[in-house]
Amino acid sequence: MSLCDDTLLCNFAKCRVKLTTFAWVTACSHVFCDQHGSREFNHAPTICPACSSTLSKKVDILRTELSPSEHYKAMVLCGLRPDIVLDITSRALAFWNYQVNQERMYQEYSATRIEKQLLQMENVLTQQNQTRQLELSAMKAEIAYLKKMLEDYKRKNIDVSERLMEKSRQYQKLQGMYEQLRMRTMVLGSGQSPHQLTYHSVNTGVASHQTPERNPHSLPCLDSDRRRNFFQLCSPVHNKDRAVMKN
Repeated sequence: MSLCDDTLLCNFAKCRVKLTTFAWVTACSHVFCDQHGSREFNHAPTICPACSSTLSKKVDILRTELSPSEHYKAMVLCGLRPDIVLDITSRALAFWNYQVNQERMYQEYSATRIEKQLLQMENVLTQQNQTRQLELSAMKAEIAYLKKMLEDYKRKNIDVSERLMEKSRQYQKLQGMYEQLRMRTMVLGSGQSPHQLTYHSVNTGVASHQTPERNPHSLPCLDSDRRRNFFQLCSPVHNKDRAVMKN
């Protein structure tokens, strides 16, 4: 509020409404709205709600009309000497100037309090930002570590897959060798020659091996000498003895 403003504010701390019709004016240069003035100044002793001053005299409190009629303004100072009129107007202007200064001080206090709150909020926000930056850095480091672990696991998975494929090839190779050895064993055990188990396809001309039906009584029918000779032929000791005899 400035000197050119035409509206006063209620000096009650929790009110501060604009005064337009009626107001309560005190000798300590405070003004209150009609609602709070009627409530506060209706009992004795009368205390100013703004500065806690005692208002004991009859004219220390006055209920005045803020928008008087033209007739009232024409008659209120009539008959008074010019010095009294000037004294009254100077006191009225001093009251108005006090209200302006009080409002300015209140606004400065409010601005200072808001600035302090804003500074505190900025400090809190700065601390929160720093905390978030640290958390973000930690999360980035963790993500980088997890990516590195993922790459390591991928390489290990590739290595394991390659070893598994190699083992599978070795297994297939051993399986083929095992089938060949089993065929030879069955041929030697049945007394048939290997070429009897081979036939040529008429359509393709590709040689194929057909596994003969195994007679469960064929191996037990072998005499002990033939079985002993068969195992001696397959044993490495027998092969070594034959090499020595050739030498």
